[in-house]
Amino acid sequence: MNRLLLALLFFSSFPLLSNAQSAQAKYGNDFLRTGSGARALGMGSAHVALANDVTAAYWNVAGLAEVQTPQIMYMHSERFSGIVGYDYGAAALPLKTQDGVVSISFFRQGVDNIANTLNAWDRERDAPKGNVEDYITRFSAADMAVFFSYARQQNERISYGASAKIIHHKLGPFAQAWGYSLDVGVKVKTEFADVGLTIHDITTMQKMWDVNESAFGDYEAQFDSLGATLPTGQNEYVLPSVKLGASKLFKVNTDFVVSAAADVDLLFENRRAYYINVGEMSIEPHLGAEANYKDVVALRAGVTDFITDPISGFSVSPTLGMGLQLSSFVLDYGFTSFAGASSDLGFTHRISLRFDF
Repeated sequence: MNRLLLALLFFSSFPLLSNAQSAQAKYGNDFLRTGSGARALGMGSAHVALANDVTAAYWNVAGLAEVQTPQIMYMHSERFSGIVGYDYGAAALPLKTQDGVVSISFFRQGVDNIANTLNAWDRERDAPKGNVEDYITRFSAADMAVFFSYARQQNERISYGASAKIIHHKLGPFAQAWGYSLDVGVKVKTEFADVGLTIHDITTMQKMWDVNESAFGDYEAQFDSLGATLPTGQNEYVLPSVKLGASKLFKVNTDFVVSAAADVDLLFENRRAYYINVGEMSIEPHLGAEANYKDVVALRAGVTDFITDPISGFSVSPTLGMGLQLSSFVLDYGFTSFAGASSDLGFTHRISLRFDF
């Protein structure tokens, strides 16, 4: 399996060779930052050192090493008052023949049922065509990703892992892109706290775009009249980003356990988007806590989106969540965007269901 990890690293290093021919994409993989699992949302997305189930393939792949039995999970989330749908599904399987856990994860974020009216307008009459609904088609704008992950326990204190991921963007019939890269993670248990480190796109993600010019019909003349040209495919690259986190468990008594977690995301894209910035690096903190009763009921809270903007000043987005475990089923719910600057974009609800075999 160590040879497999080396092969994945070698394969994913090829994007580095073509950066000179590509443009840097800010927010290139931000659709994945919704993450996996409603538990994480309820804790302000502070999960790098805490994740120890199938969702760890995203937060910190090293946490997969703690999975003891096969698991499957499905999650649905809605953002911006339901306009944007987000779906996540994953499965994890501990290996019997050797020490390690493998998993596969699927992510999709999309806006569906978008009206394509390009063929519904009569440009000679400068008016809609007759029976206009006959000329309107529908399409989806979707971002998708597949993760193939492996993690193993080095010893009682240290675990590590890697995820090879494939990205696919599709803008209806007009354009699509493919990309690939590698994530790595490590988790260390100390006497004081657990510490986690994840590097997303450590090899730099390269994305190759392709535009279907024929899908624009005879609108090329309209572009020409405006002194513009039809969009063309262009390669992009996404810089690596870092997640650092720490978590600690507090046993109140035999029934109650409290977990506290703190993460920080480091991004190097010169975003300048009202977050904490140091040069071209953006710093995004996350804080969360969970109170668990007998591993049956859990209540969660957290804060995320530490923003300072010229109009509303400093604000954060609080998060809330709860979890319920019944036999082999774990149901989690998370809720955010009800305060702070992000509240203007609508509520975010997330529900996930996990089954342990």
